Amino acid sequence: RPPPSPRGRRRAAPSGGGGRALRGAGAAEGADGVTDAPTLRLDKWLWHARFFGSRSLAAKVCAAGRIRRNGERQGKPSARVRVGDVLTFPQGGAIRTVAVTALGARRGPASEAALLYDDLAPADEFPAPERPGPRPSGAHRRALDRLRAEDG
Repeated sequence: RPPPSPRGRRRAAPSGGGGRALRGAGAAEGADGVTDAPTLRLDKWLWHARFFGSRSLAAKVCAAGRIRRNGERQGKPSARVRVGDVLTFPQGGAIRTVAVTALGARRGPASEAALLYDDLAPADEFPAPERPGPRPSGAHRRALDRLRAEDG
């Protein structure tokens, strides 16, 4: 059988998108089919805002149910975030509370990421972790070894 001729093929309608929906920031449809404000996936927004070093790490925290959006636990990384939402999540031993002010189009530098949210917790609520001190020198280590040997 000969291959089909190009004249017999049907062309796609000139919609400009090739029939595929755009990914990323989109508009969510309400129950009545009317589009609401633009949204972005929760894991993607957390990654854009540089709260997590990778999107997969943000997705793991989301899937574990450790993130609250407007006071409600979010168990899926695909939950939608809108401007005005308040997110509460653990980060580095502290609980962060941020208000979403913008949806990012990309994961840019930290200065650009800081424009995506307002931190609702003051900076002094996040004290710097205490360091145990410098590494012991050789003399200190030998003294500790002697003390440990004397204790039995």
